[in-house]
Amino acid sequence: MGVAKLTDLNTVVPDSKYARVERERRYLLPDLPEGLTRADHHLQITDNYVTGTRLRIRKVRDPRTNKWVVKFTQKFAANPEDLSHTIITNTYLNAIEAETLAIFEANEIRKNRYPFEFGGRKFSVDMFLGDLFGLVLAEVSFETDEELDSFPKPMFALADVTNNEIFSGGRLSQLTFADVRKEIEQSGLVNIGSRK
Repeated sequence: MGVAKLTDLNTVVPDSKYARVERERRYLLPDLPEGLTRADHHLQITDNYVTGTRLRIRKVRDPRTNKWVVKFTQKFAANPEDLSHTIITNTYLNAIEAETLAIFEANEIRKNRYPFEFGGRKFSVDMFLGDLFGLVLAEVSFETDEELDSFPKPMFALADVTNNEIFSGGRLSQLTFADVRKEIEQSGLVNIGSRK
């Protein structure tokens, strides 16, 4: 008798006391918001999305201290139609654990993350590097559904792209800025040609 193969149909993922719900809105920006510059304090983030999974290895470096935080993360939307609510589970890794997991084939994203306050809210503004250079996104988190649902698009944003799957990390890790720009133009999300 053979060993049963794991499939999506026979694998049960129970509720986890270690997972939490993240409520977020994501916005497309033309550039860093007014008041932020590339020289401002930021964190350097490298995300490696493990091919064919919902897993990533995130390395976060503070350039002021040269200290790193490494997280092994599972993040997914319970409802694929609503990407504003995701389930996230993090495990923090030491250097040996991070090196051991680096053997997996992965797509990489690099970005600088800037903290930014606007309208009483704390945003994370991501300026992408490498193949996605030119892309700038901002995220803001909420404690309740009511806060999330009633939050207006900030004036520094071009568009709310929360539920546009192309702007999720796992999908972005497979694209270049030219791919993203083409998708934006084809979808009519914003008129890229009018940007400086």
